[in-house]
Parts: sequence; C-alpha cells; structure tokens
Amino acid sequence: MALSNSLRSASKLLASSSSSSSASLLPRSVSREIHSTGVKRMGGGHAHGHDEPYYLHAKHMYNLDRMSHQALKMSLAVFTAFSIGAAVPVYAVIFQQKKASSG
Repeated sequence: MALSNSLRSASKLLASSSSSSSASLLPRSVSREIHSTGVKRMGGGHAHGHDEPYYLHAKHMYNLDRMSHQALKMSLAVFTAFSIGAAVPVYAVIFQQKKASSG
C-alpha cells in the first residue's frame, strides 16, 4: 500500500515538474490485463485435440465387469497400492532415524 502511494506521488511529481517532451515518455493510463495464447491443437487440428484412430473414448470404457483377467488385475492393483502405502512410511522412519543418528 505504501509502495503504491509512493509510486503514485512520484509519478505526479515527475509529470508536473518535467517538460512536455519528457512527459510524453510516461504513459497516461496503465491497464492490467491477463493475456493468454491460443490453445494448441494436437493431432492436426481435429475437433477434440486427438487422432480418432489412435484414441477412442467409448461410453463404457471403464467397465470393470468386462475386463479380461479381472481377478488377477484387481488383486495385483490392491496389493500394489497396499504395499506402497505400507512401505513409504516405514522407509521414511528408517531414513529419518539413520539421518538423526549420523548427525
């Protein structure tokens, strides 16, 4: 707040004390706007930004009951998530204790 007040008063002093040639260097009005560039289209400018033969978002794309080898994939996914959830805190505690004992 104080900085903006000081900048405002300094610009008023400069505008009033300077000659007409140097006053033209200062902008009369300052506008702050958000500028953005256009959206880049992937795949040659298709409507949704992708190539249809290589990507097809079907209505029933994520039906788990139609998944092949469902039992194997789901049990592997649950085991992986559980293992990561258990291993990361254990590793963090071991790393912290090792770091504290060495320093």
